[in-house]
Amino acid sequence: METLNVLQSLLIALWVAAIMSRWLGGGATLTLRFSPLMTGLVVGIIMGDVPQAMIVTAALQMIYMGVFSPGGSMPAEPSIAAAIAVPVALLGNLKPEAAIAVAVPVGLLGSYLYQFRFFINTFLGKYTDKAVDDLNDSAIRRSIIWYPTIASFLLFVPLVFFALYLGAPVIADIITALEGTVVIHILEVVGGGLAAIGIATTVYVIGRKDYLVFFFLAYFLSVVFKSLEITMVTYAIFGVLIALIFVQSQKGKLAPAPAQASSSSTLDDDDDDYDDGF
Repeated sequence: METLNVLQSLLIALWVAAIMSRWLGGGATLTLRFSPLMTGLVVGIIMGDVPQAMIVTAALQMIYMGVFSPGGSMPAEPSIAAAIAVPVALLGNLKPEAAIAVAVPVGLLGSYLYQFRFFINTFLGKYTDKAVDDLNDSAIRRSIIWYPTIASFLLFVPLVFFALYLGAPVIADIITALEGTVVIHILEVVGGGLAAIGIATTVYVIGRKDYLVFFFLAYFLSVVFKSLEITMVTYAIFGVLIALIFVQSQKGKLAPAPAQASSSSTLDDDDDDYDDGF
């Protein structure tokens, strides 16, 4: 069975730590944390199999499409899930559905690990308090940027490294040994169902019933034109055109009421009040 070497495991672990510590920048890091796509690409480059890695990651992306965080921890960590599930899938030649079943529990464990990061930061807060009391700008910068970042790397790098170097090959061996059994069938069925739940969650988050017709339109168009092998670029062009037509048709309905009518009604009310007062 092929396995990850030390360098591959370390590079993936460093990438995950950079995301989870927000070392790459606030907005960019949050986007990378919510979506497993970039993590899957990095894993594919490191392992030398980008096409298969992106196929697996695309399936993982569907279950996390509705995952977002208004602040704090999330119920699952998509980047950690992809960092473990994609190597397992590549090592064991798993189908994307089976990789989803591996990613879900890993993502849940990753959320607990992220909460533990908050716990560590509570101890680092005393350095910030002391720096503020001393009015030391450089100490404040170190306490709110460098200390939490270093602590996050010390937390995530060893755990993800050993999970990849020691755990991923073992999981891949177990799943390969179960190939053709009912267990793999269950994993694929569960994985396919989780992808459907992710899409449904996204539709629920969008929450606009008047836009649901576009979801159904896109689905049935993809089914009807499947034999034509239309690319996503073509679908995107059609989507933009339909969106422009919809926006143009709504312009007349969304026009504000004439200002003159509002002014006249205001004057009428003022006149009535004046008459009642005398």
